[in-house]
Amino acid sequence: MNPVNDISAGVDPDDLENNTSANPHIRDVIAQGMARRLFLKSGVGAMAVAGLGGLSACGGGGGGSGAPVVTPPATSLPEAPVEVRLGFTPVAKSLADQLVVADGYTATVVYATGDSIDPLVPDYTDDGNNANFARRAGDHHDGIHFFGLSAGGAPAPTAADRALLVMNHENIAGTVMFMHPAGQTTPRPEAEAIKEIQAHGVSVIELRKTAGRYGYVRNSTFNRRVTASTTMELRGPVRGSAFVRTRFSAAGTQTRGTINNCGHGHTPWGTYLAAEENWAGYFRRRNTDDVNRTPKEIAGLKRYGMGNSSGNNAWATVTPADPTSTEFSRWLAEVNTAAPADGTGDFRFVHNTFGYIVEIDPYDPASTPVKRTALGRRANEGAWNSRPKPGQPLAFYMGCDSRGEYVYKFVTAKAWNPADADRADRMTVGNEYMDSGTLFAARFNADGTGTWVKLDLSNPDVAAGVPASALNPAGYTFAGLADICVHSRLAADAAGATRMDRPEWTSVNPANGEVYITMTENPDRGATTTNSSNNIANPDVDPANPRYWRDTRLDNANIQRGNVNGHIVRIREDADNAGATTFRWDIFLFGAQARPDTGIDATNWAQNVNISGLSDMNDLSKPDGCWFSPTTGILWIETDDNTMTDRSNAMLLAAVPGTLGDGGPRAVVNRANGSPDTAVTTDKTVNTFVGRPMTEATFRRFLVAPKGAEITGLTESPDGRALFVNIQHPGENTASANIGNPAQFESHWPGNGAGIAAPYGPGGATARPRSATVVITRNDGGLIGT
Repeated sequence: MNPVNDISAGVDPDDLENNTSANPHIRDVIAQGMARRLFLKSGVGAMAVAGLGGLSACGGGGGGSGAPVVTPPATSLPEAPVEVRLGFTPVAKSLADQLVVADGYTATVVYATGDSIDPLVPDYTDDGNNANFARRAGDHHDGIHFFGLSAGGAPAPTAADRALLVMNHENIAGTVMFMHPAGQTTPRPEAEAIKEIQAHGVSVIELRKTAGRYGYVRNSTFNRRVTASTTMELRGPVRGSAFVRTRFSAAGTQTRGTINNCGHGHTPWGTYLAAEENWAGYFRRRNTDDVNRTPKEIAGLKRYGMGNSSGNNAWATVTPADPTSTEFSRWLAEVNTAAPADGTGDFRFVHNTFGYIVEIDPYDPASTPVKRTALGRRANEGAWNSRPKPGQPLAFYMGCDSRGEYVYKFVTAKAWNPADADRADRMTVGNEYMDSGTLFAARFNADGTGTWVKLDLSNPDVAAGVPASALNPAGYTFAGLADICVHSRLAADAAGATRMDRPEWTSVNPANGEVYITMTENPDRGATTTNSSNNIANPDVDPANPRYWRDTRLDNANIQRGNVNGHIVRIREDADNAGATTFRWDIFLFGAQARPDTGIDATNWAQNVNISGLSDMNDLSKPDGCWFSPTTGILWIETDDNTMTDRSNAMLLAAVPGTLGDGGPRAVVNRANGSPDTAVTTDKTVNTFVGRPMTEATFRRFLVAPKGAEITGLTESPDGRALFVNIQHPGENTASANIGNPAQFESHWPGNGAGIAAPYGPGGATARPRSATVVITRNDGGLIGT
């Protein structure tokens, strides 16, 4: 996701690096060298060399791209592939302010920002005067899941006509101006700040299908908003520790609110998982606070991007009418020297209560959400569970959405018992599976294998801690498991995990258990000495992140370098065991334009940038979300793009997933002028493993968003005949100064009705834009995408 602050002058944390580690470790460099020798010794390696004119690690300038089909060593037999077929006509790219969906389909809005979920709360108006967002739809609809309901209101996983729709409301950045009559006011009024705090979090709404059409039930007793003020329990290793003691919870057992919920997940026992992503930017902390902090505290704060910040939306500056209220002072993560040193008199440690996976029971509106600290703390992008297998542990796969961060998994200590899927005490089941287990981070080896490195003190690298460096003079030594869970990024640094290109959504193929992880982008990939966005040395290209290139855009006015279009990594656990400590991997998809802009070498582009062979009907930039249909097996891929926007708005595409190893080794030649590092003067070749080439039969564009929006969050009715898609922040690039001039709004969707069954809400052609959930159905009633 790509929020932009309106009040704070800060920059989105996922667009910067906070990783000062020198990963990958020297052992990975050695492994790459060994893999290179094995590659060259093999017959296919020799053939590839013959076609490439050499595989020098640096230099050469070759342009070929032999791609023999070779699979890394298998540790288990692959399952027979599930037949997945795409049956719609692909959609062309679009720059229009409308939703464009494939022919033969209809999109209808069912829930948009500001919608009332309570008969006592008035309808949304198109003027910014709506209050009580604790009982309205929040903003920036994101991760979403469909929980079936029986006619009597009990959980019913196969029910398609009645359900609870649960979704994240990630942010308000870029669109917050539309929530107020004349945009945000400075200094911040209490009423505005309360509205903004309430617009974050999660919605639970009842959905019913009547006369063939879905709509939400405004007076349902299930309807609920979980916001940035809702009381939450802390459980797992961090609960009660010194890291999370605050004025609100001196015992360190509770916190208030969940913030910046992006990706999501769900559990086999019927609960929803909301992932806290870019929470760090919400807290005010000035550099003057450093004098009151220990070197270890400062190292932890900086690793999560909490340097000098006024805090998103400046909530910490609000003066409440009730002087005893801490609703706004809790956003000030600074030491009050007059308060107790243990943190119980201020909010110096409040930031340590954010950055977790939050479990919510959608079926019980009175239940208290729980932050599952055993899964670690980071800028979370979802938590997708492995295929449940009786007698084996479950795994939850997570990305950390920032450039140069890591892929994680949590393996439960308890083995899966299918009887737990039907228990009514769902949050107790969550305690049993998610409060104890083992946290791992991924190391991608050059030979197509990988290792899950353990993040606890039994790992000697973690026990040794993070060594001191110029950017982290104190280093970091872990005091125990609670410390590791709070500072998971530092633990992964110490363990030698592989720094990746913004790991975002994770998804698991229900047919074979393979895990897909989107790597959205990294324009700093290869900036090892200069020109990184925050002057931190970045990793060079490596087998799991093998590309950088030069892109000029159509107007040649904004030259971009690095990995500006992203890719998707695919892994398979050894022995298909979610608890395995080793895996195999390849790169399923490389984002790219079908053809380069003017002045770029088209031959090199086709061989070394557009590696997946994308066409005008399936090219994409910045894959963000990915989700498998359990009904059809289609892999849906969503984009959050500000790179290829000279050619198209963000989009949704459908893919036939294939299986790991269906492609083979590939040597990628990176032109020197594609590096963001001006010190690079020679080409670099990287050996990697790629999936099979894409064709329009296996990969097609299904939908294009209105202007300024991203496509994010997908779920489906269990019969596969209704696809729910979230359209986030249309019009986000509107200048705040233009709030009084609708003609200058970037978007007027969905009020303008463009591309949907009917205009939604008031305002018409001059409507304020709103995030919204649309339901897409086939006009003939068939399965979506087939």
